[in-house]
Amino acid sequence: METVIFAIIGLLGGVAFFLYGMTIMSSGLEKMTGGGLERALGKMTSNPFKGLALGAGITIAIQSSSALTVMLVGLVNSGVMQFQQTISVIMGSNIGTTLTAWLLSLVGLEGGNFFTNLLKPSTFAPIAAFIGILMIMASKKQKSKDIGMILIGFSVLMTGMSLMSDAMEPLTELDNFDQFLSVFKNPIVAVLISTAFTGIIQSSAASVGILQTLALSGGVTYGMAIPIILGQNIGTCVTSLISSIGVNKNAKRVAVLHISFNIIGTLIYLVAFYIIDLIFKAPFLDSSIDALGIAIVHSVFNVSVTVILLPFSKFLIKLAEKTVRGEANEEDEVLIDERLLATPSFALSECQNATGKMAEISVESLNSAIKLTDKYSAEGANDVLVKEDALDKYEDKLGSYIVKLSGKSISDNDSRRAAQLLHCIGDFERIGDHAVNLADVAKEIHEKKIDFSPTAKRELAVLKDAIQEILSLTLKAFTEDSVEYATQIEPLEEVIDDIIAEVRANHIMRLQKGQCTIEYGFVLADFLNNIERVSDHCSNVAVSIIDVAAMNFDSHEYLQTVKSGDNNFFRIKYTEYRNKYSIKEQA
Repeated sequence: METVIFAIIGLLGGVAFFLYGMTIMSSGLEKMTGGGLERALGKMTSNPFKGLALGAGITIAIQSSSALTVMLVGLVNSGVMQFQQTISVIMGSNIGTTLTAWLLSLVGLEGGNFFTNLLKPSTFAPIAAFIGILMIMASKKQKSKDIGMILIGFSVLMTGMSLMSDAMEPLTELDNFDQFLSVFKNPIVAVLISTAFTGIIQSSAASVGILQTLALSGGVTYGMAIPIILGQNIGTCVTSLISSIGVNKNAKRVAVLHISFNIIGTLIYLVAFYIIDLIFKAPFLDSSIDALGIAIVHSVFNVSVTVILLPFSKFLIKLAEKTVRGEANEEDEVLIDERLLATPSFALSECQNATGKMAEISVESLNSAIKLTDKYSAEGANDVLVKEDALDKYEDKLGSYIVKLSGKSISDNDSRRAAQLLHCIGDFERIGDHAVNLADVAKEIHEKKIDFSPTAKRELAVLKDAIQEILSLTLKAFTEDSVEYATQIEPLEEVIDDIIAEVRANHIMRLQKGQCTIEYGFVLADFLNNIERVSDHCSNVAVSIIDVAAMNFDSHEYLQTVKSGDNNFFRIKYTEYRNKYSIKEQA
């Protein structure tokens, strides 16, 4: 009894080390990708092979098919992806998850030569840990630190495997051990137990690792291992089912797709298993399986099920739609799903995309407001107000989400980007406020039947063209994360400031000559003030993009440097814009 107690304690410790190592390694891998692979999900096409490759690649990168499925649930719930696009990605994730089993199979290596011993976890795990800690402590580059974290995580993971293996040794010598294993000779029981266990620990990788450790005893046969592996694939769906609570119908269908794919695959193999066992009495089913054999069976199952079911993707989609009946309500969609916080780099990428949509709305709103000053309509003014409400919601929800995201474990670069987004959403929201102010100016011009002089109209037309160009540049700079566009904004902002100063001076001259009135002057001042503030917010966005690219956060120093006489690019662009947007009347 004492032996069993201490063995169980050792086994639990091994599982804990394994899961913690997996978490550390996944975190490091996810930081290294920087959301790059995951961002591709938002640009998914209907190409199933691209979906397979993405699903496999992302699962390998984050070492979790469950995390990927949760991601998909969140993306569909946010309206970023279509439900139908997720099926090939889910199938690909099942292929990507097989890599872990191959890595863990190294535990079962046998042999006494130098190279074989070098590949054993007991040898390379300490080496990986030592290299990893050196990289974390000595390197100043975040990428090197992330690689170090991956090595540390892998070392802890493999140490956990070794602890589980050591804990299993005394158990294999017990008389009742064979009776315990005999429970798994019934395929149905094996599938059910495996499904329940994997569902509880919510990690098929850990479940496979425990099975590989158990196989080292020599008491596990192919006939036992195959149903257990089938159950592990079903058990891993528990995470996606839990994540589907409280989401819209299409997002629920993603979880149904995941579990139906694995259940159908399991049923296909169970039928085949019984046929082979009953008719042919395949001798290999009674043969002992090792860690490598488990990796092979795991891979064969996941790859073959994908090959078999890929042509029936439309059937699986219809099955999910019939399981979760009804039309998906777009009003149920959220801006960014909280579930995406489990993968911070990807969540940040989605924040970037959502802020890009916010930028588009603010630019559309401002352009609409400018058009209202030429031709006012109540419908156009109402559209500006609707857009402003949308921008307010974006600022509130995005700001809160990014604050939560900043509390997660993210890389230095992601932290800088999060800070940049917080600044930018404020600027885009303020542009929307100025659009509302301009709509009010347009309404006043319309109601009071104000008609500016031909000279004033010409000057304002030039200013409107300039502000529309700086808005276009700002939108391109942000959505494309382009420093090239961002550097063109500050010279144009300076030109806009100069134009506004000239328009004000010219108005005062017309006022003194009796060519204009005080009342017109108030309206003009409101218009110019709002245009000037919009230009300033465009400058803020540009500076934040350049700051992140240069890893510099002193915006005042940047503005002083960029406007200095030594900056040839600024002077050239300033002169170019000054000539393009001249308000002097041509002779």
